[in-house]
Amino acid sequence: MHSKGQRIAAWIGIILLVSLYIATLVFAIFDFDGKGMLLRASLIATLAVPILIWVYIWIYGMLTQKHTIASVDYDFTAGMDEHDDKTESNNSDHPVC
Repeated sequence: MHSKGQRIAAWIGIILLVSLYIATLVFAIFDFDGKGMLLRASLIATLAVPILIWVYIWIYGMLTQKHTIASVDYDFTAGMDEHDDKTESNNSDHPVC
C-alpha cells in the first residue's frame, strides 16, 4: 500500500493536470486580451508538468535505490528466449527468398 504522502502527492498531480487541461480549453475557446500568451503557456505547462513529475519520481528512485514507476529497466532481452524459439521454428517451414 502507498503511504499517505504518496497518495496526497498523486492527487495534487491529478488536480494540477486536470486544471491545466481545463485552462487550455478555456483559453482556446474564449477570446480576450492576452489569450495567445496564456494559451501558449498553458500548452507548454501541459507538456512540462508530466515530464517534471516523471523526472522527480525517477530521481527519488535513484536517490533511495528503490524501483519506482519511472525506473528504467535495461533488460531488453527478458522473455526473448521463448520468442526466438517460436520464430526459428516458423522460419524453418518457409524457404528464404
